[in-house]
Amino acid sequence: MQRNSRSLLSSLFSIAFITFVFGSYVIVAQTVMTGEWKADNRIGKGDNDGKIHLSFERRTGNGSNQQGSSVAYEDLQGLTRDQMQNGKVSFRLIREAGTVECEGTFTNGKGSGTFRFTPDTGYVAAMRSRGFDFEKKSSTSAQGLEGKLLSAALLNVTTALADDLKSVDIGPLDVDDLFKAAIFKVDSKFMAEMKASGFPGLKMEDLVKARIFKIDADFLKRVHEMGFVEKDFESMVKFSIFKVTPDFIAELRNAGFTNLTSEEVVKFRIFKVTPELLTDLKSEGFTNLSAEEVVKFRIFNIDREFMRKARAEDPKVTVEELLKMKIGIRSRKNTN
Repeated sequence: MQRNSRSLLSSLFSIAFITFVFGSYVIVAQTVMTGEWKADNRIGKGDNDGKIHLSFERRTGNGSNQQGSSVAYEDLQGLTRDQMQNGKVSFRLIREAGTVECEGTFTNGKGSGTFRFTPDTGYVAAMRSRGFDFEKKSSTSAQGLEGKLLSAALLNVTTALADDLKSVDIGPLDVDDLFKAAIFKVDSKFMAEMKASGFPGLKMEDLVKARIFKIDADFLKRVHEMGFVEKDFESMVKFSIFKVTPDFIAELRNAGFTNLTSEEVVKFRIFKVTPELLTDLKSEGFTNLSAEEVVKFRIFNIDREFMRKARAEDPKVTVEELLKMKIGIRSRKNTN
């Protein structure tokens, strides 16, 4: 009898311990985060049209943490455009990661007040089951679990997005990648388009670059039509940054530069080599120049007048001699 009592007591203790642990987990998951919010209702253009920018600041042990995002008007329950002009407001943003409840006032399109964020208890587990561990420390973010969940709510990081990204095999993904995908609108469709365009091995960082520099299937098609079948994605990034266009390539080819590499074309853009310069070089007898020699004319600001004077003194003057004359190493010949 005594042994049975001890066994029963032990079982009850174990149940109580499990309940306590489980209960503690639920309490942690449902911890309400509070802080202050600010809003700017000035309507933007393009991707920001029809959205309001919200920022949330909360106190932490090391000071404060601020997060912000542009949110569509229709996603804010209890808030109208008229209310965003003047008066007291109370509205909610309900997302899969949790609910943000805000109270405060608006004056002339700008608002401020206090907020409460309640995480969804099942969101963390649902994401973990898909391979995205929100409780794991990040090498690129100092946010704790609650901060990550608030970010997920503001950016509308959903399990559907997680499933979508996992449907295209681009290697291991983590929570930071989820946030990047939400911010820069990277999805399986975009990934598939980039793969089909000749870049099957791109990682999330590359796809983010592609979005930032507006490199898509149409851009890559135009590059191909220019005569460049590039396998180096960084070359495509440079083409976008320095605005290498079909018109620019055509102008270079009309000037006689028909076999330029992608690096040489980018150099021409960086140093502002224009078709006018190439025409001047040809007119003054400087033909069959390498791309490197042409760039030197721009670096040392050798214009048509300088070339003409130098050739008047020495019709056989070389590019290197021109450079020396420009920087004062070689003196011009005495024509007297």
